[in-house]
Amino acid sequence: MNIVPDTSVVIDGRVSEQIEADADPDSEAVGEGFAGATVYVPEAVVGELEAQANDGRESGWDGLGELQRLAELHDDGTVSVEYVGRRPAEVEQREAGEGKIDALIRDLAEEHDATLVTSDVVQSEVAKAKGLDVVYLEPRGRDTESLDIEDFFDETTMSLHLKVGVAPMAKRGEIGDMHYETISDEVSTETDLKEWAQDIENSARASAEGFVELDEPGMTIVQFGQYRIAIARPPFSDKLEITAVRPIVKTDLDDYDHADELRERLLEHQRGVLISGAPGAGKSTFAQAVAEFLADSDFAVKTMEKPRDLQVGDNITQYTELGGSMAKTADSLLMVRPDYTIYDEVRKTDDFEVFADMRLAGVGMVGVVHATRAIDALQRLVGRVELGMIPQVVDTVVYIDAGEVDTVYDVTTEVKVPEGLMEEDLARPVIMIRDFETGQPAYEIYTFNRQVVTVPLGENAAEGGAGQESGTERIAKQEVEREIRSIAHGHVEVEIKNPNTAVVYVDDDDISAVIGKGGGRITDVENRLGIDIDVRTLDERPQGTSAGGPGGSASGSEGSGAGGGGSSSGEIVTPEITSRHVLIPMTGYEGDTVEVQADGEYLFTATVSRGGEVQVSRGSAIAEELEQAIDRGKTITVSPS
Repeated sequence: MNIVPDTSVVIDGRVSEQIEADADPDSEAVGEGFAGATVYVPEAVVGELEAQANDGRESGWDGLGELQRLAELHDDGTVSVEYVGRRPAEVEQREAGEGKIDALIRDLAEEHDATLVTSDVVQSEVAKAKGLDVVYLEPRGRDTESLDIEDFFDETTMSLHLKVGVAPMAKRGEIGDMHYETISDEVSTETDLKEWAQDIENSARASAEGFVELDEPGMTIVQFGQYRIAIARPPFSDKLEITAVRPIVKTDLDDYDHADELRERLLEHQRGVLISGAPGAGKSTFAQAVAEFLADSDFAVKTMEKPRDLQVGDNITQYTELGGSMAKTADSLLMVRPDYTIYDEVRKTDDFEVFADMRLAGVGMVGVVHATRAIDALQRLVGRVELGMIPQVVDTVVYIDAGEVDTVYDVTTEVKVPEGLMEEDLARPVIMIRDFETGQPAYEIYTFNRQVVTVPLGENAAEGGAGQESGTERIAKQEVEREIRSIAHGHVEVEIKNPNTAVVYVDDDDISAVIGKGGGRITDVENRLGIDIDVRTLDERPQGTSAGGPGGSASGSEGSGAGGGGSSSGEIVTPEITSRHVLIPMTGYEGDTVEVQADGEYLFTATVSRGGEVQVSRGSAIAEELEQAIDRGKTITVSPS
């Protein structure tokens, strides 16, 4: 008898199993008469197994082990093994899923007048249709109800971390109070990790509750039931590593503060909502509660996730990237016309653009965003969405802290004079961020002299700490400095007395130029800025003080937002001054929002470009302040916002 095994039965080890069953007279297993056969192993099978093993996939190693067992059976004289055919070309290996390698194997079975042995039902049916003799062996059965690694989980375990040479670790506790701890004294070996990884992958492929989300050389991501599992292999990681994450609590909207108000708001009409918070704060748990509530309220709800790990009911369809692009997923969803879409997680510029496009198309959107403050979530949109469109894209911001709803903001647009400015001709569109519970303004975002500024109001105005300038004072100081420096040749310092009055200190030689004939020049500046300016010499500056004062200046570089107080922490950088820009190198932070400081004093917030740098146009107030800090030898630091 001549047989040709395909890749599926070699990986499963079924050929040697059948041969041994036939050769052993005491065996109770029913064989297929393979003992004494000539086994023609296609080189196409060898090439496919080798490629899988080189990619670090357990299936490849399993198949190579089966070939070694067949070689031993050949040496024993139980069967005769010959390698036949040609190695598949690289393009054929890439297109194995389209049947090209299967076709090569069928051709070899026909050429050698052999019986094709397979565990692939499609391969079996095609071969029968072509008139070939076929032995179909059912795929090896296995328990797909649970995973071996589930033994490491208890009711408080959120994530499991396994790595070669390291004792098993886990994050355990309650939301907002997680601890990373060792959960076993035994160090994990490479054999342990390979067995766990193989169990995970095989279970995911065999179970209706599992699927492989991503399978790339070095990284496999699996969803199995409630577990999201990442398997990292060298050279992508230094050693084999398995990380399994699951939600430890499932909530509904009634478990949160402001539940009644939020329900009413979500049901009123489709909304644009950002759910923000620090990692592990419970953002996804809250998003799941919102999704379930909307689905139970007669809304068609879908999700956009990569990977898909929200634990939602079967009535909510979960989508991932289509063709490697969330934009294509969005285009498809617009044809489905959901009432609400849960977008988990919104991180990169492309994500924000897709979120905005779907929201402007009329779909209710709920996005999950990493942010350490509620206002930071909204500022992620600045520079990525036209400023005036932001309230149409996001009208609600929910900040989650330690599993609780900490802050809810209502976002609207008003045409008004920004807080702290007095002149009526300074009125402009202002994005108003109000506390949802009290209705009190918390922040204003608007453009001022081509810059986007975020000004904290009320209790938030003091968020920089005692002695810090308010947001309005920072803006006023910056704009006054810019105007006066365009006139004066020497040193300029500005002190803001109140929102309507400033004192400017300049060199004696610059007094007449700044004031102008009959006070005309300084009057023009006052009219443009809507503030009274008292011009004095630097010698008149009060002793022991600096007109610069504490605090930072308003933000706005290339359309980025700002806000918040200073901090001395951060990565020290060396800006480069060119003829047109001040460039701050930020390799590794592409797309991130960062804070720039000078000697711990807040300067501005900006978004790092795809080229890994922050560009500030020279001539702008921000650039002047940054250059002044550089000239004075201050340490420039940058930290993620």
